[in-house]
Amino acid sequence: MTTPHTIAVLGLGRMGSAIATRLAAQDRDVVGWTRSGRTAGTVKTTDDPNEAVAQADLVLLALFDGPACRQVLDDVRDSLRTDTIVLNTSTIAPAEATRLARLLGPAYVHAPLLGSVPAATTGTLQILAAADQNTLDRVRPVLETLGTVRHVADASTAAALKLIANNSLAGAVLALRDSLRQADVLGLPRTQTLDVLELGQLGALVARKRPFLLGEPTAAPAEFTIGALAKDMALLAAASDTPLRGATGLPDTPAALESDIAVAATAPAVEDAVLEPLRAYIRGHATGDPTHFRDAFLPTAHIEGIRDGAFVSWHLDEYCTLFRGRPAPDEPTRTRRIDAIDVHGTVATATMTLRHGADTFTDIFLLVLADGRWRIANKAYHRHD
Repeated sequence: MTTPHTIAVLGLGRMGSAIATRLAAQDRDVVGWTRSGRTAGTVKTTDDPNEAVAQADLVLLALFDGPACRQVLDDVRDSLRTDTIVLNTSTIAPAEATRLARLLGPAYVHAPLLGSVPAATTGTLQILAAADQNTLDRVRPVLETLGTVRHVADASTAAALKLIANNSLAGAVLALRDSLRQADVLGLPRTQTLDVLELGQLGALVARKRPFLLGEPTAAPAEFTIGALAKDMALLAAASDTPLRGATGLPDTPAALESDIAVAATAPAVEDAVLEPLRAYIRGHATGDPTHFRDAFLPTAHIEGIRDGAFVSWHLDEYCTLFRGRPAPDEPTRTRRIDAIDVHGTVATATMTLRHGADTFTDIFLLVLADGRWRIANKAYHRHD
């Protein structure tokens, strides 16, 4: 069994550069290539990927997505030696990983990485490695230079586990965003809020990303970008055919996709203009005055749900006849809250919970921006006894 010594790193982005530099510092013979022409510190680079691959015992891919992996491998396929191993650290879809494993056979190792640039630099990555046992034994010393190896059954499983890990990161970013938005509404100082959040479950993320969260100028480059995380969440949603709560909104963050993921947590709350029709709707219930509903809804709106065991679909005029211009007798004990709202350009969806006496309603709204003003286009509801 011969451990690869000459390594071609194809892809010199943030992670690829860190990996190449780490391997070179451990006395590996490393040559790098990237489509952008980017260099990686003191690592040797070439403009021709075939030149790098022809000399390599190991070809390490650190590319953005599955199509990039397939394209680069197609370009260098004829330059691969019969004994060369292809080690793919890229985050791609499970189906894409399976296709590459079938294409390259025992020479392929799918090894997505848990951790970012600092972990690659210090050799503390967690590596999900799927490969033929003999192949994995050959590349293990190289992988252990980068971090801890966790053997996974197959390429598809390794790719899926990486997407699940990144989903948890997206959830943490969104949880942090919600906390910061609520703190802003309550008038809490950002620094004090971060001090307290650092004591809790989000503490590690807050500690690492504090300069980004405070909007301070920083020379530190993005370790993991909004665009890369959004790409991974799209892959996960497609692979699982299951919606991801809120994560698809990451690309709508008012910041460059090349910004660090922490910047997504600082996105401002939804504008008041989007909330105003929902607030008018609340006022309608609170006062019993249908004028507020006519203000909240488009004239063409429908309100639909199950009432007394039967499906109903009311026009706005029909819905307004349910209200007599005065509050309900138990109005002081009733509560209403806006649970969630997601804005996508000129459309938005919102969910609200209304507790009216013995009944609780879940209202789902579709809103549109029409004639420069947000209005409710339709509402569907569920009544909980």
